[in-house]
Amino acid sequence: MTTEMRKLVAELCSPACAGRKPGTKGGDAARAAVVSAMRTAGLDPYEPPVPGLRDANVIAVLPGDVERYVLVGAHFDHLGELAGQVYWGADDNAAAVGILLEVGRALAAKRPAGRGVLLAAFDGEEAPHFTQNTMGSMFFAKHPTVPLDRIDMMIAMDLVGHTFGPAGVPDEVGQSLFALGTERSEGTAAHVDAIASIEPGVRIRRADAEIIPPLSDYLAFWQRSVPFLFLTAGRSRHYHMPTDTPEKLDWPKMLATARWLERFVRETCARPAKPLPFLRSGRDDAATLRSLVAITRALEPVSVEARTGRDTAEALLAECDTSGALPDPLPNHASMLVGMLESKLA
Repeated sequence: MTTEMRKLVAELCSPACAGRKPGTKGGDAARAAVVSAMRTAGLDPYEPPVPGLRDANVIAVLPGDVERYVLVGAHFDHLGELAGQVYWGADDNAAAVGILLEVGRALAAKRPAGRGVLLAAFDGEEAPHFTQNTMGSMFFAKHPTVPLDRIDMMIAMDLVGHTFGPAGVPDEVGQSLFALGTERSEGTAAHVDAIASIEPGVRIRRADAEIIPPLSDYLAFWQRSVPFLFLTAGRSRHYHMPTDTPEKLDWPKMLATARWLERFVRETCARPAKPLPFLRSGRDDAATLRSLVAITRALEPVSVEARTGRDTAEALLAECDTSGALPDPLPNHASMLVGMLESKLA
């Protein structure tokens, strides 16, 4: 664990940041902490204002050999103070910003070959900005740092700092991190599968992007047909609670995630310097179900319900066509299964 990542997460969850609500002194302090950490990491960040937030994103650019880019983003805001309590937001989403910093430091020290990299700490992801279309990521997509058609991959992180499941789950389960959206761009699913378990401490599991509502920073890019990858471990029992504090984070998993993401970014930068085709109608329910089968199988020794879940997932998997898609309306069943699993493992 690098001292800098832990330090940034601690600052973002400090009383000075007071929950990091946009447009407040705490939000300003959080943005200043991100800017300072990026500069220390060898990056040159700037702060484009976001109208409607009374605040700003934090963007750093690492030029490449070609004028095409990979964007890595995570939101740094949280809920602030409610009813006299501070909502610290360690997992949501200080942990992801810490990982963003780690990746940025590594890429600044040794530039990737091929594409350049945009590093974005977005403001204003939390309510009400999502429903009011005032999110920092939405503003960026409308007013991008580089032309949007030169961004070949957008990677968003949200809720990536916790062990998947309660204490005592097998490592095969707890180290899970889900990658949504691989089915929306040519070659990305195969790329993720090839390196899914290459970093000890984290296991990347693919799932179709439509398995959950698109409630994070990748939405604006999906809407504009930019290939995207969304990394998440889902909601823990501390989600949007004052108990979401740094000591509950899975620091080894976070560091493993940073190593994995650095590798994925470098390899994506090195792909042939042409647009990655966006597959608007791409579906891969089979990937979701295979991930669920693997998790429920690993849980069977500690959960009497896991076998039922595995049987359901395997039955649905048998319904998939050769492209990996379930026939309508069966995708609803897959979503329900994911929801039940998230609830049981929170």
